[in-house]
Amino acid sequence: MKVKMGIDWSEKKHDVMMLDETGRALGYAQIEHSQKGFRQIEEMRKKTGASHDEVTVGLETAHNLLIDYLWSSGYKNVYVVPPNVVNKSRERYSQSGAHNDKSDAYVIADLLRTDVHRFYPWSPGSELLQQMRVVSSATQYWTKETVALSNRLRACLLRYHPALLEVFSNWPSRIACHLVLTYPTPEHVRNSTYEGFQEFLKQHRHTQPRKWVTCYDKLTATYPTSAPAFVPAYQREALQLAECLLLALRYEQETLDQLQSLFLQHPDQHIFASLPGAGQLLAPSLLVKFGEDRKRFPSPMSLQSLAGTCPVTKQSGKVRTVHFRRACDHDFRYFTQQFARCSRKESSWAAAFYTAARQRGLKKSHADRTLANRWICIIWKLWQDKKPYDESFHLQQRAHRRQPIA
Repeated sequence: MKVKMGIDWSEKKHDVMMLDETGRALGYAQIEHSQKGFRQIEEMRKKTGASHDEVTVGLETAHNLLIDYLWSSGYKNVYVVPPNVVNKSRERYSQSGAHNDKSDAYVIADLLRTDVHRFYPWSPGSELLQQMRVVSSATQYWTKETVALSNRLRACLLRYHPALLEVFSNWPSRIACHLVLTYPTPEHVRNSTYEGFQEFLKQHRHTQPRKWVTCYDKLTATYPTSAPAFVPAYQREALQLAECLLLALRYEQETLDQLQSLFLQHPDQHIFASLPGAGQLLAPSLLVKFGEDRKRFPSPMSLQSLAGTCPVTKQSGKVRTVHFRRACDHDFRYFTQQFARCSRKESSWAAAFYTAARQRGLKKSHADRTLANRWICIIWKLWQDKKPYDESFHLQQRAHRRQPIA
């Protein structure tokens, strides 16, 4: 007996609906988010007489403990149904738009009964890929935190102590944060000496002694001053932000090192490491988004749609419109566009492609997105063939097919 199980999940409880192949309800339960609640799913399955292989499970997320439990319990026919699909499908069952958690669980189960061919079965991948997925997400989080904190600290310093922003060319950096902690106000700078500044640079391992005098001159130069009443308040904020930014920079580097360590162990590492300009972050992040299941993306078009690099075309009669694709994996789009930007520095054809796109009148982001769209086709082919990227071979192939640069 084949069973379709729809689960409407939440943080505290889950609604579980089971249907047979005709759409008849076999059982419903609202379970708590606990081991005891998870075991109720097994009890419901046993009452239907279906085996694990005969049960098809659908839910709207792949990022919770429930899906880990289902997979470890032997449910291999698991589908992640996009939330927007569930939202659009409600109208098939209730024209008024009324719905609740139980009805949503029913919608998911019935979609598996009638439209399962539209979805691809979910798989967590290897343990190594699962670890990379978690660490990649953490790395991206700390990168965003670093940018947010550095921007806030920079705005704060511009308001009351701009000298600290002129001393070092690289911002943000650990030594710049320590500079804020050591000289938090213009008064501290006025009371400083060159010998003390030298000790500061030695302590924090500044490796260019020839620039020390220039750095000190920039620190002690005359800058516009803030009203004295504001200085204590801004000083307190700057010290807090500098300490937080130091931690963020440290955790960002630690997670990046961990991601690189895992990346080097993956069998597909050679493919993504060969991409020009991918670097330590983008290469493993792209591998995580492509995954290991090569049957999941039978063509590059499916990847382009997921990454949001290709537009959406709508046509009815003589009316045809093309617009920006909003429904996509936004992290995937970020990684592909960032890679496209970086590739222009190391790939001659990528730089020419971008230049031609700009000359056609495309904005910078649009031009990067079209380049990313082209790169996805190339990476997909390399991924399918398990071969590294070769710039000279790619240029030869372009010349052989007599394709223009853009």
